Amino acid sequence: MENADVFLGLHDFLERMRRPTASDFVKSIKSFIVSFSNNAPDPERDSASVQEFFTKMEGSFRAHPLWSGSSEEELESAGEGLEKYVMTKLFSRVFASFADDVKRDEELSEKMALIQQFIRPENLDIKPNFQNETSWLLAQKELLKINMHKAPRDKLVCLLSCCKVISNLLLNASIASNENPPGADEFLPVLIYVIIKANPPQLHSNLLYIQRYRGQSRLTGEAAYFFTNILSAESFISNIDANALSMEETEFGKNMESARALLSGLSSDVQALSNKSNLDEGVVRYSEPVETSSQASNAGVGPAVRPKFTVAKPRTEASHAKDQSTVMEVPSLSDLENKGAAILLNDHTGGRQAFRDYPYLFAQAGDLTFNDVEELLSQYKQLVFKYVSLSKGLNLTTASASLSNSEMHSQPHHESLKEFEDVRDVTSNDESAGEPHRIIDGSDGTSLLGEENDETR
Repeated sequence: MENADVFLGLHDFLERMRRPTASDFVKSIKSFIVSFSNNAPDPERDSASVQEFFTKMEGSFRAHPLWSGSSEEELESAGEGLEKYVMTKLFSRVFASFADDVKRDEELSEKMALIQQFIRPENLDIKPNFQNETSWLLAQKELLKINMHKAPRDKLVCLLSCCKVISNLLLNASIASNENPPGADEFLPVLIYVIIKANPPQLHSNLLYIQRYRGQSRLTGEAAYFFTNILSAESFISNIDANALSMEETEFGKNMESARALLSGLSSDVQALSNKSNLDEGVVRYSEPVETSSQASNAGVGPAVRPKFTVAKPRTEASHAKDQSTVMEVPSLSDLENKGAAILLNDHTGGRQAFRDYPYLFAQAGDLTFNDVEELLSQYKQLVFKYVSLSKGLNLTTASASLSNSEMHSQPHHESLKEFEDVRDVTSNDESAGEPHRIIDGSDGTSLLGEENDETR
C-alpha cells in the first residue's frame, strides 16, 4: 500500500474511532496498552501478545457495523491504523529495551565504523557498472530515516525505500550494459556496502522490532524479500572477516588497526577540545564580577550566596603568558567555518560521515512529507541554539531580528497544534455512557484516548 493510501486509510480509521459505537474498541485498545506496559519485558511473549491482539481486533473490525460493506483495502487500512497507534504507544517499552539487544547494536555499529574506513566496492565484488555514488548516497539517506519513526511499518518503509533505490540502480545499469536483469548475487553486495557506509544507529534493534511487531500477514511479497536481504546483510556484517572482503589476513588486520587508531585519534581530539572549552569557561567564570551582599540588598533581592573558590596552583610567567595567548587568540566564526570547509574538502569520503545525521541535506522539496515537519523543526531549533551559543561564546551579535521574525511566523502553527492538544477524552475510565471517544489525528501514532501524541513530544 502506498504512503498516501495509508495516510488516508489511517485518517478514515481515526474518524471511525470517534463514533460512539466504537467505544468498545477504544476500551479494548486502552486496556491492552495498560496491561502490556505493566508486564515484565519478555521479547518472545511480548511479540506473541501483540500479534494475537492485532489478529483478534482485526477480526472484530470485520464483524462490526462500523466496517459494514467495507472493501478489503479499507479493512487493511484499519489494521494499519491499529498497529501504528498501539506500537507508537508501546515504543519506549519494547524498542531496544533488552541489554543484549543494546550490546549487539553497539558492537555492530562499532564494527561498521571501522570497516567503512577502508572498504571499497571491489572488496565485495561489485561490478564497476553497478557503482554509483549518487544513488548510494540516496539509498543511505533513506536508510538513515529509520530512527525518525516509531511504527513498525514506517521503519520498514525506510528499509524498502533504500532497497528500491539500489534495485533501480542495478536494473538501469544492466539495461544500459545489455546484461541480464540483476539478481540477489548483484543486489546483496551493494546493499551490504550501503549499510556499512550509512552505519544506521540501532540497526539490530530496528530489525528485531520489525520482526516482532510488524503484522505477520503484511510482511509478505516484495517487503518480505527485501527484509530478508537486509537480515542477511546484517548477518554478513556481524561476521565479516578478511575472507569476506577478499583480503589477506594481515592486510585486514592492519586495516582494522589503522581504523581503530584513526577513530581513537578523532575521539582524543574531541576530548581535547572539550577539555579546552571547559578550561576557557573556567577562566571566564573566574573573571566575572561577584555581586556583594550589600549590592544585592540594595537591589532588593536579598543576600547573595558567597561563591566557593578553589586554590589554584601557582603558575610560572611562561605558563601565564601561554594561557593569556590561548585566551586572546580566539578564532572567529568565519575562521572556524573556513577551517571546517577545508577539512570536508580534503575528506576522501566527501563528508558523507559528517553529514550522516542530517538526512534532509540531500532531500529535494518533493521528497518531504507531512511527517518530516516535526523532525525538520527539531533540527532547526538545534541549529539555532548551537549557532547562538557559539556566537555568544565568541562575543558576536546574532541575527536576532531574523529569529524573531521566524518565531512570529511560527506562532499560528503552535496555535493550530494547541487546538488538537486541547481535545480530551470526554469519557473517564469508569464512565463511558456512549459519548464519542476523541481521537487526535497526529498522522503517526495519533492519540486515541485524548492523550498527547508520543510522536509530537
